[in-house]
Amino acid sequence: MRILDRYILKSVLGVFFTCLFTFLLLYVIIDVFSNLEDILKQQVNSNILIKYYLSYLPIIFVRVAPIACLLATLYTFANLNRNNEIIAMRSSGLSVFGISKTVIIFGVIISIFVFLVNDRFVPQALSLTQKIKNQMETGTKKTKVKEQEVISNLSMYGFKNRLFFISKFSVRTNTMEGIIILEHDKHQNIVKKIVANKGVYANGFWRFYQSVTYNFDEGGQILNEPQYSEEEIMPISETPHDFLEQRQLPEIMTIAQLDDYIWRLSKSGATTVIRNLKVDLYQRFTDPLTSILIILIGIPFSLMIRKRAAGLSSLGVSIMVGFLYYVFNAVSIALGKAGILFPFLSVSLSHILVLIYSLYLINTIP
Repeated sequence: MRILDRYILKSVLGVFFTCLFTFLLLYVIIDVFSNLEDILKQQVNSNILIKYYLSYLPIIFVRVAPIACLLATLYTFANLNRNNEIIAMRSSGLSVFGISKTVIIFGVIISIFVFLVNDRFVPQALSLTQKIKNQMETGTKKTKVKEQEVISNLSMYGFKNRLFFISKFSVRTNTMEGIIILEHDKHQNIVKKIVANKGVYANGFWRFYQSVTYNFDEGGQILNEPQYSEEEIMPISETPHDFLEQRQLPEIMTIAQLDDYIWRLSKSGATTVIRNLKVDLYQRFTDPLTSILIILIGIPFSLMIRKRAAGLSSLGVSIMVGFLYYVFNAVSIALGKAGILFPFLSVSLSHILVLIYSLYLINTIP
């Protein structure tokens, strides 16, 4: 590595980790004070509190890494520019890309690291923080056994285009209570509705009790009389393990789990849900790119910072462009979930535009 590259990298790393540590510390302090009354009221054990905030670290890192990258880029190149070091580098024959190569490589590494953390640690962290938060709210040191054994308000999409709503699901006894099953055709019209008081899984079959089955025509009108059964075996292929696996939110699934979930739902024909989940899946690949893109957009503005007035103006414009980038990305994702844009296009459109715009600005620098 050249001496110049080490010099630039040292500055970028110093600012990046300073910003990262500051943001982490501020988040913890603000969150502690905002929940201080509840913490004191519930007399939360200090070990639980420490475990809670430690588990939150991967989540905070993923969220603040792009901002830390932007500030590190702005400070490093603005400092070089104010000291006329950029002029000296350009005079020696270095291009803008040659000067910023080290920072760009750093952004790529951070993006890869964010991707790995977001896939391998954030889902577990979200699940763990939710459990600890529930533990803190109940004021107990251990999650209650009852809460572990009984799941309330469970819903999921299954095979044969079925939508399940279950009031209570007992993990220990494989028993469901308050069951509603809606079966749709390929056009998402309801063709069958099953209501049951209880369902028990045993010997590889679901046995429903006090069940009523309604059949519907294409217009949504009930066909014939509802069929009541005191006890019957239901042809449902989902096992209790499937219900436990698919009850998870997309946020607490890894990429592999989410991809498998989408595949399972593709058998049901739930197009709207599948489209939304595909947007979430593609986001896992495109969101980590924010770090490198925010660096590219920050480079041209930071090179403009020489005088105080111009520096404040360039800094403000850079932050504004970054803000607009986040806003446009949110709008694009919303359009994707609404079916106006294709899922992959909706999550990548803002990234493509920012990449083109940042490369254009870099190429126009004299």
